Amino acid sequence: MTLVSFLTGAGISTDSGIPDYRGPNGVWRKDPDAEKLVTYGYYMNDPEIRRRAWQVRRRAVTLTAEPNAAHRAIAELDRSGASVRVITQNVDGLHQLAGTPTRKVLELHGSARQFMCTECDTRGPMAEALARLDAGEDDPPCLVCGGILKSTTVMFGENLDPLVLGEAVEVTKASEVFFAVGSSLQVHPAAGLAGLAAEHGARLVAVNAEPTPYDDVADEVVREPIGTAVPRLLRELADA
Repeated sequence: MTLVSFLTGAGISTDSGIPDYRGPNGVWRKDPDAEKLVTYGYYMNDPEIRRRAWQVRRRAVTLTAEPNAAHRAIAELDRSGASVRVITQNVDGLHQLAGTPTRKVLELHGSARQFMCTECDTRGPMAEALARLDAGEDDPPCLVCGGILKSTTVMFGENLDPLVLGEAVEVTKASEVFFAVGSSLQVHPAAGLAGLAAEHGARLVAVNAEPTPYDDVADEVVREPIGTAVPRLLRELADA
């Protein structure tokens, strides 16, 4: 059975109301200082950065966003019996909410839906930590050891989980069709998966609003809106 894999970036979730990072209206372009809030060194060493980061989490639409047509189309392809794997740079959990089984989704950059302690690795639902903010705490410490809490997302300055990355590499090498959707393909090592797929003979389809460094090696480059492009491409794939 043909293995169809997807590398998805922030662009696939913009239709769900979650802003991307490097696009024309991206978070980093609007507020370059915002990058400090997700940089491990700043976060761990500056209580004010942590307080600001918690307020951003509290206001973020990530935990209330709903999957859009692109997420649903991928889940529908999986339900049709196709062999599907998703490698995502996103931390929003929308692929799983759309119906793609958790075991088929590799979250390279972790999840905003869970918190973790940086000392003892205690973990739990982000909603529990945010409830403590509502109760008056501005930088809630770990209830087990008193350590610093953060989301389970991979911050700048942290390494990706080597097991997750290793599995992503194996999936990429085995893919016969590889869609890079909504990713600038500039953040490594995730970005390199597109080139790796092409090197191993996959048909590479790049779907992104702006040019990417891998457009030259892609078999097809699609610039139309992701919410309409992905459902169309997957219908064509199913009918082929």
